[in-house]
Amino acid sequence: MFGTHFYNEGLRRLTIAFGQIFNDIIVQTKDANDSVVKRFKVPLAYAPKEKFIVRLTQQPDLQDTNFSTILPRMGFEISGISYDPSRKLNKMSKTRMPMTDGSTTDNANKMIYNYNPVPYNITYQLFIFTATAENGLQILEQIVPYFQPDYTVTINMIPKMSLKRDVPIVIGDINYEDNYDGDFNTRRAVIYTINFTAKTYLYGPTTSAGIVKKVQSDLGTDTESKAREERIVITPNPSSAKPGDDFGFTTTISFFEDGKKFNPTSGSDT
Repeated sequence: MFGTHFYNEGLRRLTIAFGQIFNDIIVQTKDANDSVVKRFKVPLAYAPKEKFIVRLTQQPDLQDTNFSTILPRMGFEISGISYDPSRKLNKMSKTRMPMTDGSTTDNANKMIYNYNPVPYNITYQLFIFTATAENGLQILEQIVPYFQPDYTVTINMIPKMSLKRDVPIVIGDINYEDNYDGDFNTRRAVIYTINFTAKTYLYGPTTSAGIVKKVQSDLGTDTESKAREERIVITPNPSSAKPGDDFGFTTTISFFEDGKKFNPTSGSDT
């Protein structure tokens, strides 16, 4: 069971979508006349908070030119994954669709399906690093108003099945930290940590199966002999119909008095 390899890239797509929300944050500085003198996009990277802290501790002088090119900066990472029983779906239900690869007759007569996904909460942490409190507030104010308390993104969970889901990303608490170890005139960095929870679903492997193109039901009145007296056969019309085609059904009803029974192994009456 667990030996079947599959990878739907659900977590990867969700993480990319989460990062894209914060990929266009702008910070600008003004002079004494309230005129914009500098405007730049804040870099964003997937990295743990500790990595940024280590880089900051390597450069204690905020006035250094190299250091000023580092801040402001943002980073984010997955901080936890937990099952959410409140959103549990019927695990036996399936989503089906025709196999899009019709290059062979065999594929053209198959369906692909996937069982209902499993609900999981993915927690993310977004880190905001700035050299001044003003820049930190600028960034924070461009993010918080969009979460009331959630912001919804649409994720293409399984592209080959066109399975898309709206995933609400809920904002949590916001932590503030003024990280420095110098004198009162030297500020190392201002750090905001914002916690988010993405209420997503994770899918299992996608499986293919043949299409039922004939249904046969044998009816009888004698339960001892089990001989069929009436047979109902339903087939698609036209018989060459494929999944996704516009087709009807042909119903054929036959009556028998020969006392024979249908053998499912040989497919004939004996």
